Amino acid sequence: METYLKTARTTPKRMGERASYDAGLVHSILDEAYVCHLGFVVDGEPRVLPTLHARVGDVVYLHGSTGNRALLAARDGGLPICVTVTLLDGLVLARSQFHHSANYRSVVAHGTARLVTDPQERDLAFAALVDKIIPGRAADSRPPNPKELAQTALLALPLREVSAKVRTGDPSDDEQDLPLPHWAGVVPLTLVAGAPRPAPDTLVPIPEYLRPAATGWHGAPTLRGRHVVIEPLDHAHAPGLFAALDDAEVWTHLTVTRPGSVGEMAAIIATAIRDETRTPFVQRDPATNEILGSTSFYAIDEGRRSIAIGHTMLGRPHWRTAINTESKLLLMAHAFDTLGAIRVEWHTDIRNERSQRAIARLGAEREGVLRSHRQRPDGSWRDTVCFAMLAGEWPAARGRLSSALEAGVR
Repeated sequence: METYLKTARTTPKRMGERASYDAGLVHSILDEAYVCHLGFVVDGEPRVLPTLHARVGDVVYLHGSTGNRALLAARDGGLPICVTVTLLDGLVLARSQFHHSANYRSVVAHGTARLVTDPQERDLAFAALVDKIIPGRAADSRPPNPKELAQTALLALPLREVSAKVRTGDPSDDEQDLPLPHWAGVVPLTLVAGAPRPAPDTLVPIPEYLRPAATGWHGAPTLRGRHVVIEPLDHAHAPGLFAALDDAEVWTHLTVTRPGSVGEMAAIIATAIRDETRTPFVQRDPATNEILGSTSFYAIDEGRRSIAIGHTMLGRPHWRTAINTESKLLLMAHAFDTLGAIRVEWHTDIRNERSQRAIARLGAEREGVLRSHRQRPDGSWRDTVCFAMLAGEWPAARGRLSSALEAGVR
């Protein structure tokens, strides 16, 4: 087991039993943390700056400005610094105020940092800092230009005098305090990434490395066929989806009002993406990459192994085509064969006879009518016809639809 040098500077004066010099533990804390604090002395006075960092092997790279006098001092013989990183894992509430604490993992590193001047090492360090923010991002962004390089200082700190310190577990109440009528325990804390929010002028879909893994019943996989590709719906799809669905007849029986602009379509897309009960997709032509429409999984109930296919909006030129047939086959195959669904449902307006016929052609059984089930855009309440297919019915339906698709039958 690789360990770091234990010195007077890396030996805690209090709770020394929590200290560790294990390189693996030190590396894991440095790699998980996003912000470190850089301490140094300027004109006899202490300075501590929060900054970004990245570890490459046994070197930590720190990001700063060339305008910082202290960082420039690293040119001449290096700059003595202390770097600290802390991950807060929980708040520890004891019966006594004295024993309140926190569960944490921290690293303290001492040493002399040098200014990175070698172009190859500088490029490596920049890429490491960007990939530290999001893995894979360095390859998907513009490298710094000469002007930006001139404005940025990079420090390299070799990891030699380093220690980690960790607290875990429950409160350490004194035995005489245990009968006190005060709650004691731990409030866990975690840093969780939210859903990516694109800048208003972003025209590029969210890249795969920012999307949650396409696993589980709420995952959004990309499904590929010969006639259609189904991929996660994105804000950047608004112009193409608006153009594909700019037809009054498409919106006749939908529960949302027909958008009059790309901006209004963007609002519909944003609502669909925010809906945690729904997994929305866009449909594309695999040959031209043209957007053809949108569809979704919804009413997702993993416990009952049930899922619905709907919110389908397909451009009118593609009705009763191989695109529509293959889209349903891809979605049904994912539901039954990948997720292991027992039941797949469809819901449609009782007035929408065309949709009812299309669902019946899939092999789904009409099960009944849900009265006043959803509200239409005009304020009226619609009765909803419910169809379903069971897992035992799927093999026959798959074979029949696949054969029809091969024969060119719509």
